[in-house]
Amino acid sequence: MSSWDGDGRDGGARSFTRRALLLGGVQLGLLGLLGERLYRVQVTKDAHFGALADRNRVFGRLLVPARGRILDRRGKVLADNVEGYQAIVVPDLAGDLHEVIEAFGMLVRLPLDERRQILRRARRQPRALPLVLARDLTWQQVARINMAAPQLPGVSTEIVSRRRYVQGSLTGHVTGYVGHPGRVALDDDPVLRLPGVRVGRTGVERGMDQVLRGESGALQLEVNARGRIVRTLDRREPTRGRDVHLTIDTEFQGYVMGLLGGYRRAAVVAMDVTSGDVLAMASVPSFDPNVIVTGMSDGEWGRLQDANDDPMTNRAIRGQYPPGSTFKMVTALAALTAGVATPRDRITCTGSIEVASQRFRCWKRSGHGRLDLHGALRESCDCYFYETALKVGMRRIAGMARQLGLGMAYPCGLALQKAGIVPDPDWKRGQLEQAWFTGDTVLASIGQGYVLSTPLQLAVMTARLASGRAVLPRIVAAPTMRAVEAKPLELPAEALLAVRRGMVACVNEPGGTGHAAADRLGRGLVAGKTGTSQVARLADDAADGVLPWEKRDHALFVGYAPVARPRYAVAAVLEHAGSGGRTAAPLVGEVLAELLRRDDEPESRGPGVSPREAERG
Repeated sequence: MSSWDGDGRDGGARSFTRRALLLGGVQLGLLGLLGERLYRVQVTKDAHFGALADRNRVFGRLLVPARGRILDRRGKVLADNVEGYQAIVVPDLAGDLHEVIEAFGMLVRLPLDERRQILRRARRQPRALPLVLARDLTWQQVARINMAAPQLPGVSTEIVSRRRYVQGSLTGHVTGYVGHPGRVALDDDPVLRLPGVRVGRTGVERGMDQVLRGESGALQLEVNARGRIVRTLDRREPTRGRDVHLTIDTEFQGYVMGLLGGYRRAAVVAMDVTSGDVLAMASVPSFDPNVIVTGMSDGEWGRLQDANDDPMTNRAIRGQYPPGSTFKMVTALAALTAGVATPRDRITCTGSIEVASQRFRCWKRSGHGRLDLHGALRESCDCYFYETALKVGMRRIAGMARQLGLGMAYPCGLALQKAGIVPDPDWKRGQLEQAWFTGDTVLASIGQGYVLSTPLQLAVMTARLASGRAVLPRIVAAPTMRAVEAKPLELPAEALLAVRRGMVACVNEPGGTGHAAADRLGRGLVAGKTGTSQVARLADDAADGVLPWEKRDHALFVGYAPVARPRYAVAAVLEHAGSGGRTAAPLVGEVLAELLRRDDEPESRGPGVSPREAERG
C-alpha cells in the first residue's frame, strides 16, 4: 500500500515538474519574443519609430511671406502691407473640431453661416492644414483667446499682413489686387495651400506675382496629447517679396484721371517714346482694390462685377475698339513701303466708291475733291484710303499693323492684356470659316470691320511712328525689368516722313480734323490723328446729340510731341463721345501740354531719360 502511495507521489511530482517546465518554457518564450520586439523597436527601428513619435509630438507648418511693395517711378508707395491678428485652428490638433469652433464662438462672435463654412473647408482640405477662424482681431480678443488656450486645442493666434492700396482707385487698374489662389496644382508652391496666402489676380500684382510673393518660412511646434502648443522648437523666418518700382508717375496719373472725370467710360495711355516707359495708364470708371482685399460677401462681389459701366475692366489693356481713322497711317505706310503708291499720287474723292455692287461712303458726303496723301491724312478722307487699300491688299496692311505693334500683348508686367485683332484672309478663314471679301479690305483700311485694338496698342503704334523704332511699353522699371533697346523699324525713311507730315498737318494746317489738339500748346508742337469709330449702323442724317448714349460713336485721338524731337506719345479712347476731333483731340492736347510742362521741372521727371539724353540718343 505504501509502495503504491510512494509510486503515486512520485508520479505526481513528475507531472508537476513537467507542467512547471512547460509553463516556464512558455513564459521564457514570451519573454524572448517581448525582448526581441523591444530590441527591434528601440534599437533596430529606433529611427523609424522615433520619427513617428516626433510627428505626434512635433507639429510643423509653413509661414506665409509678406508681399513686396509696389511703388511709382518716384518711390511713392502704391501698395504695401499692414499687420493684423488672426486666429487659426489645425483640425489634426483640435480633436472634435465642432466643439472647438463652438467654444471659440463664445469668445469671438462667429455667425452660424461662418461656422458652417469653416467646417465645410475642413472637410475639403487635409487636416494638417490650418483654417482661419477669424481675421482682423483686436488685441483684447487675442488676449481672451490666449487665456482660454487649454479649452481650445489646435487654436492659435498669429500676426498676418494684409494688402493695402495707398492710392486706391487712382491706380487700382494698374496695381490690380490680390486674392485667394483658388485651385492649386500638386506641383505648385505648398505655401499656396495656406489660408492666409494671397496671390495677384489682376494688374501688376498678377503680372509680377513671382517677384512680389517672396519665399515661405517654417515653424516647428511641440504639442501635447490634447493638441495644445507647449513650445516653439524652431522657426525659420519667411523671406519678404521684392519691391517692384513702376514707370507710372502718380501725380501725372491723377492729372489724367481728373481730365477723364466727366466721361462714363474712357481710357488714356501716355508713353515716353525714347524708353517705352508708361507714365500714365488711366481707365474710367475705376475701382478701389481695398474694398476687395478687406473682405466681401458673395453678394457684394457680384454687385461689383455687375455694376454699370464695368469698373473692374482696365480699358487701357482690355478694351478692344475699332481704331477708326487712327489706323489710316497703317494703310498709308503699307502702300508706300510696297511701292504701290507715292506721297504725290492723287485720288479724287466724290463722297463714296462702289466695290462689288456695294457703296462705301466717305465721312464727308459731298467729297473732298482731289487729294494726295498729305491732304488725305489732314482731312481724314475715307475714299483715299479705300482706293489705296485696294491697291496694296489686306495681307500687306496686316503685316504693317503688326510691325507697328498692333495685334499683340506686351511683356511689360501687366497681366490679362487683350491682343486685339489684326485680320487677314487666314484669320477670317480660321476664326469664322469664311472667305475674305474685297469689302473687308475696304472697311479695314479705315480701322473698321474686324480690326480691334486697345488704347495701349494705339499708344505703342504712335510711339513707333514718332521714333521710327520698335518701341515696347514698359510699366515695371529697372532693375526688375530692364529696358530693351528698340531696334529701328524696317521702313523707308521717306515713307515714314510722309506719314509724320500728314499727322502734323492734321493738327496744324487749315482743314485738319485734329486742330483742337493744339489749343493748349499752339501750332507746330503736336502731331496726331483723329479717329471716330462707328458702333452702330445709323441713318445718314442721325446726329450724335440726339442719339442714345450707347449708340454714339467712340472718339479717338493719337498724338505725339514735340514734333521736332518726339518725346511723348498719347492715345485716348472716349467711349460713345462722338467726334474724335471734337472731344478726344483737345483732351490729348491737354495731356501732352502737361507732359511738356513737367519736362521743364527736373524734380518731376523721376528716374527716366532726360530730354537732352533723348536728343543724343
